[in-house]
Amino acid sequence: MNTKPEQIYYFTLSLNYQQCESLYFPGNHKVVLTAENGTRVQIPSSRLRSHVHSYGLSGRFRLIVGNDNKIRTFEKIR
Repeated sequence: MNTKPEQIYYFTLSLNYQQCESLYFPGNHKVVLTAENGTRVQIPSSRLRSHVHSYGLSGRFRLIVGNDNKIRTFEKIR
């Protein structure tokens, strides 16, 4: 049995509120982010929406993807 381990990606994001508005456009269901290690990862825009505040979105985030390529967690770590 060849099981792929979980993958962990880190992102540092800094977007003002106007930049975050595109997360709410109809049909904009996915966002492509570049992790700190250079890997490009596509995630549902809804994962970012929960972290948007009146000033925008800012911080360092961790994404954990299971061996089935499903998101386990997307969380702000600072």
